[in-house]
Amino acid sequence: MPLCEAAARVEVLRREIEQHNHAYYVLDRPTIPDAEYDKLFRELQALETEHPQLLTVDSPTQRVGGKPLPEFVQVRHAVPMLSIRTETDTEPTGARAFDARVRRELGLSEADAAIDYAAELKFDGLAINLRYEDGVLIQAATRGDGETGEDVTQNIRTVQRIPLRLKGDAPPVLEVRGEIFISRPDFERYNQKQRALGRATLVNPRNGAAGSIRQLDPAMAAERPLSFYAYGLGETQGWVLPDCHSAVLDALAAFGLPVCEHRAVVQGAEGLVAFHAHIRDLRDALPFDIDGVVYKVNALALQQRLGFVTREPRWAVAHKYPAEEALTTVEAIEVQVGRTGAITPVARLAPVFVGGVTVTNATLHNEAEARRKDVRVGDTVIVRRAGDVIPEVVSVVIDKRPTKDLFGGEPLHAAFELPKTCPVCGSAVERPEDEVIARCTGGLFCPAQRKQALLHFAGRRAMDIEGLGDKLVEQLVDAAIIRTPADLYKLGLVKLANLERMAEKSATNILAAIDKSKATTLARFIFALGIRNVGEATAKDLARHFGNLDAVMRADNDRLQQVPDVGPVVAASMARFFAEPHNIEVIEQLRAAGVNWPEGESSAKLSSPLVGKTFVLTGTLPTLTRDEAKDMIEALGGKVAGSVSKKTDYVVAGAEAGSKLDKAQALGVNILDEKQFRELISP
Repeated sequence: MPLCEAAARVEVLRREIEQHNHAYYVLDRPTIPDAEYDKLFRELQALETEHPQLLTVDSPTQRVGGKPLPEFVQVRHAVPMLSIRTETDTEPTGARAFDARVRRELGLSEADAAIDYAAELKFDGLAINLRYEDGVLIQAATRGDGETGEDVTQNIRTVQRIPLRLKGDAPPVLEVRGEIFISRPDFERYNQKQRALGRATLVNPRNGAAGSIRQLDPAMAAERPLSFYAYGLGETQGWVLPDCHSAVLDALAAFGLPVCEHRAVVQGAEGLVAFHAHIRDLRDALPFDIDGVVYKVNALALQQRLGFVTREPRWAVAHKYPAEEALTTVEAIEVQVGRTGAITPVARLAPVFVGGVTVTNATLHNEAEARRKDVRVGDTVIVRRAGDVIPEVVSVVIDKRPTKDLFGGEPLHAAFELPKTCPVCGSAVERPEDEVIARCTGGLFCPAQRKQALLHFAGRRAMDIEGLGDKLVEQLVDAAIIRTPADLYKLGLVKLANLERMAEKSATNILAAIDKSKATTLARFIFALGIRNVGEATAKDLARHFGNLDAVMRADNDRLQQVPDVGPVVAASMARFFAEPHNIEVIEQLRAAGVNWPEGESSAKLSSPLVGKTFVLTGTLPTLTRDEAKDMIEALGGKVAGSVSKKTDYVVAGAEAGSKLDKAQALGVNILDEKQFRELISP
């Protein structure tokens, strides 16, 4: 077929196939038999194969999944994906309390009219951010820590319910927030099929959805029966927003995005109470799991007035239902030691099925909580598990507590006491006055902390030692080859290659990655140390402020708190870390091993052309990831923003740059390709 005729036919086929997809996956109303659909799909595939120049990212044929990824790329959200407050009171009083708070914040009296609320379901899945530019899906990212998530675009393209191109007149930029989930019927069908094939089954729908999206091989994600519902917005550009949240959802549905039908606009507290009760009665009949409902002030203008508190919106709340609970007995109480040394008491339980899984362990959170609930060995306890939350012991059934004689009296077992020394390394356990969590003081010398500390040290945003993953770190620590991060730089080929399932070539590659990591930055090194409360952003602030590690190590609380965003808690954590002689010893060993960075980083920036300049990154650069370009800019004193404005100094544009490039051109902002960008930052 000639190219011009093929192009026209391709457009017709894509439009028709997407209409059928929408009818089948979103509306649940198939419009043609499967055989007819397959015929259209194969015709489109054949035309795209014959004319590769006609293949586009939004073609229905691109849902099958691309090549496996070595790892997920980090994505910084243009608008943070913040969590909403959870109302722990599962009774009607919880809804009334939320309405009372909102009215109080708005200064309303009893005589004022009831507030309109948008009431929705709280899905039990994985939150996702979809970015559409000019109506085409260009990126999908997980929530992550709210500020930064993981790029899972390839996997999201396999979800049939998510349109690759929006319907109608889509805005230049539209970020849609929603939930990835697996329905219960789809979950059962998938597991039944897996069992018939002798393959592994999914544990539960929630874990199945989250695990599918985080598969490095998109072909595996494509096999999972994933669903999606939209419930909100991220960044938007060039779109006049409706005046209320319910109208936003209507608009998203008009764009072809699936929006759950179980939603309503209700008036006042009693409207919320009625919705909560209605969904509670409907809950077991729903084809998917929920763990509550969500209330949002409907008017966007009122949402703006109410604003946020501690990074949670005042205008929204999640009102949960009573969690699933069960009775079992405590067989033992042990303590676990986390990466940061946190000591957590854990109840070992007689196995009990609750919340869709068999539970054998439940957290007691901390010593104070364990003593408050007075959980003892032999006790009959109520265990609760809600959604994907770690099971917890709710309370003890005192009447069933075993005693030393048949007629009651003194309990058979003593009350729980936190050990004075770490059960793993024997170091002292201490609890700072201002904290409820006790911690092992063993630091990098505690084997329980060592594995996670080494993984953190080698992480991509820290020392970036490629190939040093969970299994290898576990082998190295268990074999006592590695005790501190400094030991990594003493590894030899023979010792590494002799490890189980370690070929000589793999060992050579890992040693090369370790050697390469010696040349780093001060910010990465500080972050890699794993100092409690010191994240990546704080490490960068410390590096910028002090310029060299010795100054950081010598700084007292007052000097530390002169650094932006460093308060008393972070300063105290740093002081405790650098007061430990073995930590200083490890740092000196790392320096002696050749780990280095440019000294005086902060002063070097003073002469940089990037100081005080604002950059925006858009599109795909030939050789740099966005994170790499961002690091280069920040290392030289520049700032990276998420959107283009009159204050933007440079836009660094790659392939498929989209609307940001258009806006930069309209505003007359300097536009650089990667080559020009490298020339700008070169000394």
